[in-house]
Amino acid sequence: MEAGEIKIGPFRLDLRRRQLSRDGVTVRLGSRALEILCTLASAEGQLVSKDELMAQVWPGLVVEENAIQVHVSALRKVLGETEDGSSYVITVPGRGYRLVAGSKSSSAAPEHLIADKPSIAVLPFTNMSGDREQEYFADGISEDIITALSRSRWFLVIARNSSFAFKGKTIAVTEVARELGVRYVLEGSVRKSGQRVRITAQLVDAEAGTHVWAERYDLELSDIFKIQDEITERVVGAIEPELLKSEELRASRRGTGNLSAWDLVRQGTWHFHKITKPTHLRARELFREAIKLDPQLPEAPMWLGRVSESIVGYGWSDDPAADLREAVKSSLRGVELDEKDPYGHYALSMSYLFSGALEQAIEAAQKAVQMSPSLALAHMGLGMARLYAGDAVGSIEPLERGLRLNPFDPQNFHWFRSLALANYFSGKPAEGLRAAIQASQVRPDWRPALEAKIVCHVALGQSDDARRCAEQMRQLEKPESDVLEQLKIRNPHWAEEIARALHTAGVPD
Repeated sequence: MEAGEIKIGPFRLDLRRRQLSRDGVTVRLGSRALEILCTLASAEGQLVSKDELMAQVWPGLVVEENAIQVHVSALRKVLGETEDGSSYVITVPGRGYRLVAGSKSSSAAPEHLIADKPSIAVLPFTNMSGDREQEYFADGISEDIITALSRSRWFLVIARNSSFAFKGKTIAVTEVARELGVRYVLEGSVRKSGQRVRITAQLVDAEAGTHVWAERYDLELSDIFKIQDEITERVVGAIEPELLKSEELRASRRGTGNLSAWDLVRQGTWHFHKITKPTHLRARELFREAIKLDPQLPEAPMWLGRVSESIVGYGWSDDPAADLREAVKSSLRGVELDEKDPYGHYALSMSYLFSGALEQAIEAAQKAVQMSPSLALAHMGLGMARLYAGDAVGSIEPLERGLRLNPFDPQNFHWFRSLALANYFSGKPAEGLRAAIQASQVRPDWRPALEAKIVCHVALGQSDDARRCAEQMRQLEKPESDVLEQLKIRNPHWAEEIARALHTAGVPD
């Protein structure tokens, strides 16, 4: 390789000529994207901040931050993926970008990046009770710890459903950390017997391959919240002890409450994450019952708000207006009981969104992001709210960020569909199609994902593919409610585009 050349997988980059080639043929790349590539390559694998890229690529100009993301997306499209399926251009959330396999002296395969910010994945605690009926209890312990950690601005916390993708799997902790891109992993087990419970927990430093600490707790069920707080505090103290000198961890505002109500909420969330109409309806019954038993438990109305808007959002509602009234009322009550819970503000955002109060939806989602920057749902909720409000371009970054924080969520078909439409209405049907395909890969029988694929296929002139998707749609039951109703009401020109594309593909009205 000649001096000044860098090998990036099958590509060669000539820094002096500002030229990218493959097999001796020059690869066409936009000037901004090429300049970004050269800047990242010159850093020889080191992180390049967004400010540095702005100064190098747009010297003396004031541009929107998402301009970088747009050109990085174009760059990724040209470069493709490495042999292990990852991108050559790595995003470091909140900091900048880094080019892998870009060394002047080596073409080694790209490494998985462990986030520089303290990062942790809480694996689902193992149920050791010998009773499958207690599975929800072990899951509930794990989820509450994730929730508590997510409230801290000091951590990058992997979302619940990405961590739970490893439930029941025998896999080394170091491999889990590599897959999720985290530095620390918390794992444990729960054994419940009568009114007593034994919880074990251990924190592993995946980079060093060592145990930071391990603990076992034997306690009465009445002390459960205290122990959750103690585990959370130990994790925080082990990762960033210097933070504890200036900022004490506050004890949970939540008292012991009514444990029967807490049990019902845990069972309800277990059903909720199955993502079917019957389990959503069952979850709603459990959350309603929990509210009756303990009206002061914040999680109960918060989850009732979430499940009620989801029933409408997935097209499973027989009475959308009534369900949305319940969603907004319950979400507001959840926020009233615990105004510092970012999940509560996210639930309120989605309830507002499907009710058509899009400005309030954006405001609630922004509040959730401010409170917990590592909460994937908050970012994705913000992106979806912006999309429904007509800001397709502005919705792409938060949707993509949320998907990066939560890559294994079984509900990602919902968010990929939103990203597909965001790209389509931003004039990027090819990128929209990729997102729509990802949505269908997660849930092949979901009509909204097929609809997104159709509009992108039509825009790209791929009529045969559009008709095949239309045939799949005809074989599926039509939902009770239209998940895009509020988007279409606010953006009638988009509604017309979708209708024309579906008509072109042969989808009946």
